[in-house]
Amino acid sequence: MKIDVAKFSVKPGKNVRLKHWPTEIKALYDSKEDGEEKIKEHVKQLQELQGRLYADGRHAALIILQAMDAGGKDSAIKHVMSGVNPQGCQVVSFKAPSAEELGHDFLWRTTRQLPPRGDICIFNRSYYEEVLIVRVHPDLLAKQRLPEKCARDKDLWKHRYHSINEFEKHLARNGTKIIKLFLHISKGEQRKRFLSRIEEPEKNWKITPEDVRERGHWHEYTKAYEHCLAATSTEWAPWHVAPADDKMNARLIISRIIVESLKELKIAAPQADPARRRELATIKRALK
Repeated sequence: MKIDVAKFSVKPGKNVRLKHWPTEIKALYDSKEDGEEKIKEHVKQLQELQGRLYADGRHAALIILQAMDAGGKDSAIKHVMSGVNPQGCQVVSFKAPSAEELGHDFLWRTTRQLPPRGDICIFNRSYYEEVLIVRVHPDLLAKQRLPEKCARDKDLWKHRYHSINEFEKHLARNGTKIIKLFLHISKGEQRKRFLSRIEEPEKNWKITPEDVRERGHWHEYTKAYEHCLAATSTEWAPWHVAPADDKMNARLIISRIIVESLKELKIAAPQADPARRRELATIKRALK
């Protein structure tokens, strides 16, 4: 079944109501084996595209993954990026900010982790936490020691969205392809995944009392995501909402979106110019 990437894209300037975006759709695979084969095909294409990106050396790719707790970000990274050359790819997870990070503007800690040209970088959570968790928990804003005028600004979130959009526009202008993915799960599916983390000993480490407390803010997080997706889905960095209740489906959709997004760079396989061909001929003679 062909995956229509456009179906999962948030159109710039459009309001977002997540209840109108499904968390589960008809299976895009016939069986578990079929799903795994399809993901392998996507990974194979991704390997080729990464090789071109690395050899060309003029573009970078930044993949941003956001989700509610237990949304499947870690497993998506594991399965979708499994065949990518680790020399040209890194994954950065952002937890609670350190004292040093809190002493800088909200984009500072993520800016330091941006990929160089030729590389792919995956942000597992990102600067978007600054308009999500910080919006749901205003006490976190106080820890950032903002000037009083900034902290009391009624348009604080609007200004942060603007900063993010301009930051991403700057990156896009300078050769970074930004691929933003929101893994959309239902509250019922999150409950099932939390329970499995309790019932399966090897998953016990994945669940904490904090996870359950945060679940109590489901409505607030939903509203924060709706505002965020609507305000920051742009022509140069659109958001994609991937139904994530079915993990196999989510991985197929995510991998297809990444492949299609990288294809938009239109990077051809590198071709040697006449000077380089002469150099290679000289090397070949020397080896013989």
